Amino acid sequence: VVHKKMFCPTISIKMEKKNGHTMTDSLMRFLNRNMLVIMTVSGVLVGVGLGMMVRNMNLTRAQMTYFAFPGEMLLRMLKMIILPLVVCSLISGAASLDTRSLGKLGGIAVSYFLVTTLIASGIGVSLAFIIKPGVGAGALNTNNLGLESVNTNKETTDSFLDLARNLFPANLVAAAFRSVPVGTEPDGMNILGLVLFAMVFGVALRKLGEEGEELIRFFNAFNEATMVLVSWIMWYVPFGIMFLVGSKIVEMEDVVLLVTSLGKYIFASVLGHIIHGGVILPLIYFGFTRKNPFSFLSGLITPFTTAFATCSSSATLPSMMKCVEENNGVDKRISRFILPIGATVNMDGAAIFQCVAAVFIAQLNNIELNAGQIFTILVTATASSVGAAGIPAGGIITIAIILEAIGLPTNDLSLMLAVDWIVDRTTTVVNVEGDALGAGILHHINQQEMKKQHLGEELAEVLVEAVANTQADEETSPLVTHQTLGSAGDQSPRESAEAIESVL
Repeated sequence: VVHKKMFCPTISIKMEKKNGHTMTDSLMRFLNRNMLVIMTVSGVLVGVGLGMMVRNMNLTRAQMTYFAFPGEMLLRMLKMIILPLVVCSLISGAASLDTRSLGKLGGIAVSYFLVTTLIASGIGVSLAFIIKPGVGAGALNTNNLGLESVNTNKETTDSFLDLARNLFPANLVAAAFRSVPVGTEPDGMNILGLVLFAMVFGVALRKLGEEGEELIRFFNAFNEATMVLVSWIMWYVPFGIMFLVGSKIVEMEDVVLLVTSLGKYIFASVLGHIIHGGVILPLIYFGFTRKNPFSFLSGLITPFTTAFATCSSSATLPSMMKCVEENNGVDKRISRFILPIGATVNMDGAAIFQCVAAVFIAQLNNIELNAGQIFTILVTATASSVGAAGIPAGGIITIAIILEAIGLPTNDLSLMLAVDWIVDRTTTVVNVEGDALGAGILHHINQQEMKKQHLGEELAEVLVEAVANTQADEETSPLVTHQTLGSAGDQSPRESAEAIESVL
């Protein structure tokens, strides 16, 4: 007893020290794991404060350029890495997946993208008719806000023909920095054509067998090296985002006038993004995986912050790939196959604000939309979002396609462009969220298929062993006489019973 009393205080002191070390280690591990997230969010907050301070200094155009330079460098770095990341990741992913799995996963991905975009379009149209942002705003025009008009000389047919042309670029080198000449973004990268070529090229390399292995290893190594570059760029993101957000606040015009004039339109668009991104997409993810979608999304704070700051789903692609694989454990073959496609064709957030904008312009011009026009808005917004550029203000051109399709004037598009920098931030976040949850769903489906195949192989092995044991004469009792199935089948049950009884 005396011995225990002597050592009890020592033990309690050691336990306290151990607990103290454990708490400190846990805190350090948390900081190390989430340091980039904390720095990125802090960069946004500091950028807002810095922009509000600099806004009152009346900077010259040259001074504003200098102030925005670090943010411009971030965008240039992210855009620099898009081309090798998309091409190499898709070739590597398509070559690493089995052709049957590739077809099945591709079909599920396309179905997911189309269904979610169609749901988003329905939400946008419904909210526009409920909130009615354009009713009573007939006096609002571009002259009151001092906005320049947006010229759109393209026909709806030309826009869809451009989509087909972009799918099959005549020059792959030119596609890296230019879309079709008829398009409205001639200097934009033709991601759609590069995506299709990379997928088909990856499948072709797999079909070659051993001859294509060396080239597949080359693209795998190229892809891994690109991800290393991404990890380096990610540490510049907080600093670049701070000046990117700050410069956008400095460049803002009369925000109060815009918000009061177009407040209902902004509210309808942002509310649609909240409903789709906070309710619909998580429910779809939960329906497929039976897992908590918000724990999945909690590992993607850095890509969401990057999407909010850059307003570009393509520029968010590098950080999205890195976080989905490292934080959420998504298979690299799945993430590097589906995320580049999603960043190109999946535009849920854009579909919402495009539908709201189309109904808003109709209400602004006192035009009653019939059922056929509403259906046209839904279908056109869903289809045209596939070809929408994943760049800031890329959805404005898509709105022009919708307006042309239903016969509405396009001279009010400058209103959308005036507040696009507000709506486009939540738009990009929802676009990126849809891509990430789609990757999570495909990863879950692929895991289930692998488990079924593994279980089927185990059952096949057990069945083979069982059949082999029944035919092993040496391991059975010498008292039992073995007969073939044919001879046993010729005997009647009574004769068989008598034979067995005689042997026993």
